[in-house]
Amino acid sequence: MATRPNIIFIVADDLGFADLGCYGGRDAEFGPVSPVLDGLASKGLRFTQGYANSPVCSPTRFALMTGRYQYRLRGAAEEPINSKSRGSTTLGLPPEHPTLPSLLRASGYRTALIGKWHLGYPPSFGPLRSGYEEFFGPMAGGVDYFTHCDSRGQHDLWFGEEERADEGYLTDLITARSEDYIDRMADGAKAGTPFFLSLHYTAPHWPWETRDDEALAQEVKDNLFHLHGGNIHTYRRMIHHMDEGIGQVMAALKRHGLTDNTLVVFTSDNGGERFSDNWPLVGGKMDLTEGGIRVPWIAHWPAAIAPGGVSAQQCLTMDWSATMLDAAGVLADAAYPLDGISLLPVLKDPTSSFRRPLHWRMNHRGQRALRDGDWKYLRVDGHDYLFNIPADERERANQAGREPARLAAMRAAWEAWEATMPPIPADATVSLGYSVKDMPQR
Repeated sequence: MATRPNIIFIVADDLGFADLGCYGGRDAEFGPVSPVLDGLASKGLRFTQGYANSPVCSPTRFALMTGRYQYRLRGAAEEPINSKSRGSTTLGLPPEHPTLPSLLRASGYRTALIGKWHLGYPPSFGPLRSGYEEFFGPMAGGVDYFTHCDSRGQHDLWFGEEERADEGYLTDLITARSEDYIDRMADGAKAGTPFFLSLHYTAPHWPWETRDDEALAQEVKDNLFHLHGGNIHTYRRMIHHMDEGIGQVMAALKRHGLTDNTLVVFTSDNGGERFSDNWPLVGGKMDLTEGGIRVPWIAHWPAAIAPGGVSAQQCLTMDWSATMLDAAGVLADAAYPLDGISLLPVLKDPTSSFRRPLHWRMNHRGQRALRDGDWKYLRVDGHDYLFNIPADERERANQAGREPARLAAMRAAWEAWEATMPPIPADATVSLGYSVKDMPQR
């Protein structure tokens, strides 16, 4: 067996912190929502303080791909990139920038992205230009699960750089393509050529469609935000469909004897949307309160990770990228040093930990945040807050008045970090799918 692990990086879309059973989620009317993922957590390592690089999708994906703070790249200033950017030569991941797949590929890994890209459109951008040998999925942020059309009604399902149709429920299509990829890579992996599979589901992102809801595709084609529909029951079923797919992927690994030496990572690109469960956190997608950025983090790798571990290590999406490179024995490009930090020591010993200040900024509502140890500095709409997160995960008890020196120090630390990043461009856009006119906000 190859000593370097195969790597499968599974990313859900808009999954809430408590949507999975292993994070305290409730059962649905059909039973447990996420039995496969719950099993991976029990047989692997679960993080309780894992964060997304952004509370909205495409910025997090820039960080995931580069292992660096997304703020360094112009395209990531969009919150998020929307389908109007088709044809843009600036709003995407520059092909010349080293990426997690390009670095792994250069070291001998086979690479594929099956699922959502959301980092710019061909001909200027695309997965095959940023390190992936194969690609199947949508380029846009959100597409219908049956017609595979984006929010402008334009068909958006790609095989490499060729756009063409395929019939079926998108979650299941992504699963089937992933199984096929593992089947094709298995012999090479056993002979010493490992593979890296980015498995990026669109579930449980809107529109709110299960396998049985094909009739809804015509109803929502003019507004994929699906503001008049959806419910927690449909939402949980969508998660369950994804969980079933992950079970099929794990079965493919087992069938080929690849389970032990495959690092499987699961996370979400940001916090939950309108039907998700973020308990005990407040806020969701687009917010720098905990519900917008703290997400499920699961790692499974029997050859290196003991079962049943739980870690409170604070970490960001881009730390997964650094960890995967470290596990593969691959160095970053010296011209593009990583901001991510490898968690390999934590995977091998969940009791180990290190200080890891985490920084965020958002154009939307002028938000900023710094998590450092127990404390979090937050600004929203010009108001500064200070919270002790272990004591107050719901961020309701503002300590700014009681701890003015700590607030000042953390604000200064955030501003010192922010000075190392390019400013938010004046033409950067914020795209909101809904507002208080559509549903009441807290």
